[in-house]
Amino acid sequence: IATIYGRQTPNTSTLINTHIYIYIYVVCYPAGTTPYVLIDRMVSVSSGGAMLERDEENDAEVRREDQDRINKFGSLNARLHELRDEKENMKKILEGIDDASTELMMMDSGGENVMLMVGEAFLEASEESATEHCEAEVEKYQAKVDGLEREETTIVEEQAELKRILYARFGKSIQLEE
Repeated sequence: IATIYGRQTPNTSTLINTHIYIYIYVVCYPAGTTPYVLIDRMVSVSSGGAMLERDEENDAEVRREDQDRINKFGSLNARLHELRDEKENMKKILEGIDDASTELMMMDSGGENVMLMVGEAFLEASEESATEHCEAEVEKYQAKVDGLEREETTIVEEQAELKRILYARFGKSIQLEE
């Protein structure tokens, strides 16, 4: 016997804490006697896919502040993924600038100018000014990467606090992972 149970969140049409309750009965029918139940237990499958025992479930009412925390966690999770992608792109750019700087150091131009790419244009520049430009770009991108890492740390800490609060309220009935 299976029963589907779920609650709507306040002021939304989102169904959360959806469970499928599965009642398990194993009945024994010995010949000539009264049937009796060997196993009588109920488990549920939550919307996260995990099997929960009846005593592990939490039927706490979803308050507006809980829904706000759940929404905040979701938006922080999305921002965290964006940050990590952005940080990887910045690191690739930094690696390219570092490679160019290394090439400039190893190059023996004999006093000749080098071609420096600025935006989409190439400019003729001395080896010294090209090296200075590369160093300035490394500093600029490294500052951006450091800022992204600080923001990532802040988001992870805020998510940990939200997880603590929400798991304390809902227990295993809520799934707050990526």
